[in-house]
Amino acid sequence: MKTGTKFIHAGTEPDPSTGAIMTPIYQTSTYVQEAPGQNKGYEYARSQNPTRTALEAAYAAIENGKFGLAFSSGVAATDAVIKLLSPGDEVICSNDLYGGSYRLFSKIFEKFGIKFHYINMQDADGIRQYINASTKLIWIETPTNPLMNICDIEAIAAIAKEGNILLCVDNTFASPYLQNPLDLGADIVMHSATKYLGGHSDVIQGALMMNSQELRDQLYFIQKSCGAVPGPMDCFLVLRGIKTLHLRMQRHCENGRAIAEYLRSHPKVGKVWWCGFEDHPGYAIAKKQMRDFGGMMSFEMKDNSIDEAKRVLSSTKLFALAESLGGVESLINHPASMTHASIPREERLKNGLSDSLIRLSVGVEDAEDLIEDLAKAIG
Repeated sequence: MKTGTKFIHAGTEPDPSTGAIMTPIYQTSTYVQEAPGQNKGYEYARSQNPTRTALEAAYAAIENGKFGLAFSSGVAATDAVIKLLSPGDEVICSNDLYGGSYRLFSKIFEKFGIKFHYINMQDADGIRQYINASTKLIWIETPTNPLMNICDIEAIAAIAKEGNILLCVDNTFASPYLQNPLDLGADIVMHSATKYLGGHSDVIQGALMMNSQELRDQLYFIQKSCGAVPGPMDCFLVLRGIKTLHLRMQRHCENGRAIAEYLRSHPKVGKVWWCGFEDHPGYAIAKKQMRDFGGMMSFEMKDNSIDEAKRVLSSTKLFALAESLGGVESLINHPASMTHASIPREERLKNGLSDSLIRLSVGVEDAEDLIEDLAKAIG
């Protein structure tokens, strides 16, 4: 089945009672049982909900996996993965990762005796020196947020399998339209479905996809026991969003290329981080494991001043100054004070995230209008 057809039909069947082509919103907290312990597959909505069941089937399908699980947010999905571990276990993760993931790891789970190593993963072989008997999980983003670094999923998966270590890939920036980590050897894929999967900036949700029945059962137990589940309306919204994912991503990619090339040619713009440039250090790997290069990018002004960056951030009209990404509308963001503010400044600077860095989530508007908006803001 081709990608677009799969996204439109994933997880959904006409409602058997009415023939409704869209999955109904089952707005209920409990279900009547035929007899004690006898039900129709649903007993309490924290454990199961038919709208969520359809979405979880869609999640599995779009990542070429066997199982999907829906959570109340991307951070909740990440939280569930870390809860697979025990005190004394160690995690190797990217040093350039989403600030919310860093906050969860460093401020919550380190207190429970889990150790995190934040390293540069652009050289897969460099991971080996951090692996020991306590290493239980490798956590990567690719492309990374916000510096668009690329990790070789297939190479890292091979290293993980050598040590019987779980590999989880945060695939939020790429989306299943551009990249499928399970096909490359990952054990778990995580998405902030708030972003490209929902696609309309109207829902908060997270997702996990996997092929292992054992992993699915462990993560489902955590999902059910800890209760970070999405409501049926949220599930309905993401189901709807997935149906147009391929159409939106095509436009995100087209616009992303146009904006990246415009910024790189602008005399007042300094460095532009976008993994579709042929001289990007990870271009060859990105080209190998991705179908296109997406609409996420970052840049700095040539004078590299924080005041100039703030002026640009406050001057756009179509690019809204806001956190998040992946919606149909374009967003402009200041990672140092917004999405990555929870990472200590010295750590941000060490990893190349400057105070003057500007991140763009390029939407699906007309590219000419977006370029004009940036041109007026940059001056």
